[in-house]
Amino acid sequence: MRSTVGEYGDPAAWDVARQQQRPGRLPGVDMAGFRIPRAPAGGLRVVPHPAVMLLLDFGTSPSVVDDGAGRRHRGSLVAGPGFGFGGAARAWGENIECVQVRLSPVIARAVLDVCPADLDTTSVALDGLWGREASRIREQLREISSWEERFALTAALLARRRDARFPVDPEVAWAWNRIALSRGRVRVGHLAAELGWSRKRLWSRFHAQTGMPPKRAVNLVRFDHAAHQLVSGEGAARVAADGGYFDQSHLHREVMAFSGVTPANVAGEQFLTVDATAWPAAHGRPRVAQR
Repeated sequence: MRSTVGEYGDPAAWDVARQQQRPGRLPGVDMAGFRIPRAPAGGLRVVPHPAVMLLLDFGTSPSVVDDGAGRRHRGSLVAGPGFGFGGAARAWGENIECVQVRLSPVIARAVLDVCPADLDTTSVALDGLWGREASRIREQLREISSWEERFALTAALLARRRDARFPVDPEVAWAWNRIALSRGRVRVGHLAAELGWSRKRLWSRFHAQTGMPPKRAVNLVRFDHAAHQLVSGEGAARVAADGGYFDQSHLHREVMAFSGVTPANVAGEQFLTVDATAWPAAHGRPRVAQR
């Protein structure tokens, strides 16, 4: 299904296509298609999200992403969970066409053939990871005329790559799913106790296989849910109480740390305002995945 995000007649309005819910969809994978005539003059601030992002760029003019650490990528890329921390990462470009894939951290390693821990909160060019396969998928996406066909092609590619590689440990997948389903309202010590692991063992395995320590995952998932509540119009006091923050000051500090803007301003970030259109099934809750 396609939607326009922005004022009708606005040359900068986004054309957004969302993947339909169907039996057999890959667990832990969400896809959306974007056609963006022009990014704002100052670029689009990238808001951290608790997923690994795979951006498949096939437009006539490649998108450009500055990661906030002095690195600039053109075209397709992969970014670790929490990419954009601090609000410094921005995206630029005109006539952008791309399929954006959000991968649950527990399947990202198998799909991408790279350890998420090596990505951390940074991004890398897809050409550097997949070589000629990245060029092939770009050309194939460019030759297809419909978004549904593009989603089907991408899903087949991801399924093939996933099936050829080892998944994460079942205990790590369980811990991630508990964090996601609780929307970050779970203590790391409780997770370790339920698994029968020490906190050190949980930290080591979880970080190595998902790309972030469990405590950061908890905070990132909690921030993501809070940010979407703010976008929907909820007041900061209610968001703080629902999200398990100590108080509004605690919410303010975490939103500022993750996004670089205040809770009042995060509600206007375009990357967040399109989420309900692009990923309606996963809106406000990270995707879970089976092992």
